[in-house]
Amino acid sequence: MKRIFLMVYLMLITSTMTAQKLVVSENQRFLMTEDGRPFFWMADTAWELFHRCDREQADFYLEKRAAQGFNVIQAVALAEIDGLFTPNPYGDLPLINADPDRPNPSYFEHVDYIIKKADSLDLYIALLPTWGDKVFKNSWGIGPEIFTTENARRFGNWIGHRYKDYDNIIWVIGGDRNPRPNSDDVEIWNEMAEGIAEKAGGYEGTLMGYHPQPKEKGGSSTWFHNEPWLDFNMHQTGHCADRGTYKHITHDYGLKPTKPVIDAEPLYEDHPNCFNAKELGYSLPEDIRRIMYWNVFAGAFGQTYGCHDVWQMYSLDKEGINGPLRPWTLALDLPMANQVKHLKNLFLSRPYITRIPDQSMVLGKQEENNDYVSVTRDALGTYALFYFPTGKTTTVDMSALKGSEFLSWWYDPRTGNAYKASPIKSSSTLVIEPPTSGKGQDWILVIDGMNQNFGVPGKSLSID
Repeated sequence: MKRIFLMVYLMLITSTMTAQKLVVSENQRFLMTEDGRPFFWMADTAWELFHRCDREQADFYLEKRAAQGFNVIQAVALAEIDGLFTPNPYGDLPLINADPDRPNPSYFEHVDYIIKKADSLDLYIALLPTWGDKVFKNSWGIGPEIFTTENARRFGNWIGHRYKDYDNIIWVIGGDRNPRPNSDDVEIWNEMAEGIAEKAGGYEGTLMGYHPQPKEKGGSSTWFHNEPWLDFNMHQTGHCADRGTYKHITHDYGLKPTKPVIDAEPLYEDHPNCFNAKELGYSLPEDIRRIMYWNVFAGAFGQTYGCHDVWQMYSLDKEGINGPLRPWTLALDLPMANQVKHLKNLFLSRPYITRIPDQSMVLGKQEENNDYVSVTRDALGTYALFYFPTGKTTTVDMSALKGSEFLSWWYDPRTGNAYKASPIKSSSTLVIEPPTSGKGQDWILVIDGMNQNFGVPGKSLSID
């Protein structure tokens, strides 16, 4: 009966598929829909979604995240938390006898259901075929290590073929692992990625990244930047509050060939800072906001959010990992989960594909601390955005902008509200003093050319 219901549901929901396939923009910096609309990646991290949630829970989760403005959900088919031997809520394991050549149809019918439900809500699934402990366990994860250079391509073929017709799939290889030196790891991941591409539409028909562990400078680019299957680079900047995450984005932004870059795992909400809650406490919204705005201002094509309670779908009947503070259903409404849409809305309210980072607009040496002011602007000089993490008074160079007079707005990243400021006369330098200052008092100054018609920051872009 369960399977009959699922088949009927999938037939019905297929007729209402909404998501368009995503492609890389012509300038190789951003993502777009096939019909040419800019796509700002605003993801949530739900690694255990397929493994720990039944259909009712998955519906609740996806509907909530869609309503909050998310458009990508990062989830894993062969999950992290004993994903091969602890069944899903319906008693199904993903593989028969933990054999990657024998996927269990019942388990993947549940995955199908969730992906199609996401599609009906215009949500994309950043699908990890496996967590990294199935390649090697390192110091965490229980594996077992089931993938080899011989079977990784076959599993890639299988899962690629299964989801080849799903336009809301973004493929993510890796699963929180950096390939080990003097090992087969790079070859295994390459084989899996190539296997997916073979059966899911080739390099042109798939969109693919790689999810690494934290690493200085390059993330995925360290091993895979020149691979034809890698369409965009990913970083994991880790779970400490006081890190210059923008430097990771800047590193990959400057690589050749040009590829889009994103932070796919930053500091999570409700997460112990540096895994040390006793001495450092838990993450704060202002720290997460700073990381996110820094990254996007540095040139990232979007940003991933995560909540420590939600990624593991923690509930009171389960053993928590690294001290979750509340059940996932309650954590869905934490402050940052309702603030991340303001980041997406701000950037989509101005011309997006021509946006570039430009730190040369900040005059004087900046200390690399939490006061660091970031700048992004239109390459054509029609607008500029300045992010002030602590409201520090700053002198900027206006010469990159075109015009003799400018409109200005203060944008509040906590509420998404914009407040019109005084017009600005053209001059080579400008001293900017945000409305408030101090920890948690972050602001964005939006400067528009007077003859532009971009409208209120954070609202839909309207150009005559």
